[in-house]
Amino acid sequence: MLLGCVADDSTGATDLANTLVGQGMRTIQLIGVPAAGRSPPDADAVVVALKSRTAPVDQAVGDSLAAMKWLREGGAEQIFFKYCSTFDSTPAGNIGPVADALLAELGADFSIACPAFPTNKRTIYKGYLYAGEVLLNESGMQDHPLTPMTDANLVRVLGQQTDGEVGLVEYHEVAEGPAAIRAAYDRLRDAGNRYAIVDALSDRHLLDIGTASADLALVTGGSGVAMGLPQNFRSKGGMPAGNAAALPAAGGHAAVISGSCSLATLAQVAHFRDQGGPVFVVDPLSIAVGEDVAAAALGWAKGRLAGGPVLVAASAPAEAVTRVQAELGRVRAGELVEGVLAAVARGLVEQGVRRLVVAGGETSGAALAALGVTGLHIGGEIDPGVPWTRSLDHDDLYLALKSGNFGAPDFFLKAFDLLT
Repeated sequence: MLLGCVADDSTGATDLANTLVGQGMRTIQLIGVPAAGRSPPDADAVVVALKSRTAPVDQAVGDSLAAMKWLREGGAEQIFFKYCSTFDSTPAGNIGPVADALLAELGADFSIACPAFPTNKRTIYKGYLYAGEVLLNESGMQDHPLTPMTDANLVRVLGQQTDGEVGLVEYHEVAEGPAAIRAAYDRLRDAGNRYAIVDALSDRHLLDIGTASADLALVTGGSGVAMGLPQNFRSKGGMPAGNAAALPAAGGHAAVISGSCSLATLAQVAHFRDQGGPVFVVDPLSIAVGEDVAAAALGWAKGRLAGGPVLVAASAPAEAVTRVQAELGRVRAGELVEGVLAAVARGLVEQGVRRLVVAGGETSGAALAALGVTGLHIGGEIDPGVPWTRSLDHDDLYLALKSGNFGAPDFFLKAFDLLT
């Protein structure tokens, strides 16, 4: 193992693994903190997917430290802490506290934070995070049900989560290439900064940032900045070139489970329905009054699976989510929906589904737990940031774990067309 990665949710882990595979790194994704004594897989990079993005801070820190300890014991030469390209967090964390703990455990005093992913229209300029052409807090993320992002200034946001100083490597320095970026790191570290937000507007910038970060014990960011890390190991002779993405052919029924309420996922649900795809809508209020919504969804799906993909969705617009949360509470509403969608995932696989798309980080984590999936082989990309994967625990089970914000409107149908 060369690169050890800690990701704060399952879809983010898959996004990162997809990036590394695209740069020629043989990559395995593991679900949850590996058991003590578990041997590391034969891979160049291992990504440990946690469910820590919205967990209590102490739990997020503890799980992240445990994952990093296992990775380091497995030989990892560098640690990458992966979070979403929309920097999903609250003023209390969890990005800052986890990064602080990882740095301290590594005995290091400086790292970077760069969630930019230009391919998916996430860019950083003057320390401000943009989604497309608008600031993050004008993109719909301000209405996120768990981590509403109301400030696009990453220096300020991260500064609220850590007792360390946060500086900025500005665009003009990044544009000058790796040597200038390293010089900026040194300047900020010498000035007492613990972190540097790094501007990035293009993949070229991300590759240069990765090159400049070769000697950092810890790198933090979205999957984009990891593009430049594999070449560092290759340049040192630690990794051969080659195709790391091939998966065997897939069969079985196809289904989609969607718990994300992001604008991108809502558009994907609408497209699936508009194309004649069958959709079962999960109502959180029905769950709350004791209806067996999972059984109803599975009964509905049973007679339709032979005809093509089916979609079971709890996705809803922001105003509907707000109404449900006002009645049930934010935490309870989320737990009820996750529990039902996890049961649906398990039931669909029992009914012969072998190609399963899951939309939403929290939903993906719940589904993987319900299915008993402990690890994933990473395959080819469907849309930027989202590959097909194959379960390490079930030879014939294929999963696409999609971050809520990712994917084109036709993602759900295109995914199955690409898996042959």
